[in-house]
Amino acid sequence: MSLTQTVPSPPSPPPPPLPDAAPIAARALDAVKVYGRGETAVRALDGISADFAARQFTAIMGASGSGKSTLLHCLAGLDRLTSGQVFIAGYELGGLNDHQLTLLRREKVGFIFQSLNLVPTLNAMENIVLPLTIAGRKPDQAVLDAVIQMTGLADRLRHRPTELSGGQQQRVAAARALVSRPEIIFADEPTGNLDSKAGGELLAFLRKAVDDLGQTIVMVTHDAFAASHTDRVIFLADGRLVQEMPSPTTDSILAVVRHLGD
Repeated sequence: MSLTQTVPSPPSPPPPPLPDAAPIAARALDAVKVYGRGETAVRALDGISADFAARQFTAIMGASGSGKSTLLHCLAGLDRLTSGQVFIAGYELGGLNDHQLTLLRREKVGFIFQSLNLVPTLNAMENIVLPLTIAGRKPDQAVLDAVIQMTGLADRLRHRPTELSGGQQQRVAAARALVSRPEIIFADEPTGNLDSKAGGELLAFLRKAVDDLGQTIVMVTHDAFAASHTDRVIFLADGRLVQEMPSPTTDSILAVVRHLGD
């Protein structure tokens, strides 16, 4: 669906995708976000530039107040920058009006949050396909089958959320984000409310989504074990990008976290 479809007299169409040699699913350029004014102003993002490659799993880490959730929300189009630019699938979010931005999020973006937002009256399968149902689209059966197989919930699809464990509910929420094959999925502390076993199962599921389905995932986490499942970690401090780490391990992440805490 075109982002300008059904939009009355848009001021201008979205710009064409960026001519990147390597596919970039999301990009921040000199991203600044300021909350408040005057002496009470808080500079949550202070000129961050970062690329998020397609078909990779990236973690964003940092201490409380470092700007990691703000960056995720601005990348996902849930909040707007004070200055700078954010691109998703080549579209510059600052150039889109609210309706265009809503269409872009619906067509290009998936979300996994701690608050699962599962509909209690719907069973697991109905929750998984709900965004497609709302959009009037039928799921790609091959994709749906692959996602269900990856969740390990094939025998629980007729159960409602209250009949599922916390880890199973989170996997339903993750499957819902995956089934429409968005350009990118943003996950905000997806294991934060899970025990270690359920959290490990969800992380393995997300890892397989990247490796087997070619999905792109950007995850905010404070957990070094969770971040060790990713291809790359970026570390924020005081609203700035201070370090990047490819091929992270739990130990290498903890070493950086300890250094940043000094």
